[in-house]
Amino acid sequence: MANLTPQQRQLVEQWAAEGANLNQIQDRLRTECSVTLTYMETRLLIMELGIKIQDKPREAPPPEEKPAPPPEPAVADEVVPEEGAPAPAESVPGGELKVTVDEIPPAGALISGKATFTDGTTVQWFMDQMGRFGMRGPAPGYQPPAADIPAFQRELDTILQLRGF
Repeated sequence: MANLTPQQRQLVEQWAAEGANLNQIQDRLRTECSVTLTYMETRLLIMELGIKIQDKPREAPPPEEKPAPPPEPAVADEVVPEEGAPAPAESVPGGELKVTVDEIPPAGALISGKATFTDGTTVQWFMDQMGRFGMRGPAPGYQPPAADIPAFQRELDTILQLRGF
């Protein structure tokens, strides 16, 4: 091993106490004491001398930020219908979105089912072999209530994931 004088050993101990790492001790031995050691030799020297290299305090990882909750949907100004006008479809009380899956999909569909929207209208939905989604309503041009669309998409995503799609 390296033959260091007592003064050189004392310097190494001092450098370690000041917080020098192995690379720094190796460099200082070479520059200040003209002693050239490999990294492994420096490490063995430190062990032989019984010197403990001080670990640098590790930086604590930044605290994880919780994602902000999604903004609540804006409530549109309430529209007062004219006298004698039918109430809008979205305002039908007691309606609940319900999505079901057919046990046997129709020809050309990988998966299909029915969705009953809050306005009480039931439509048939399906996904074909190309992954295209479609809906057949009770009447041409039927549009489900706008407030039901996000809930329907979430429910359908859950169903498709559970079924492996």
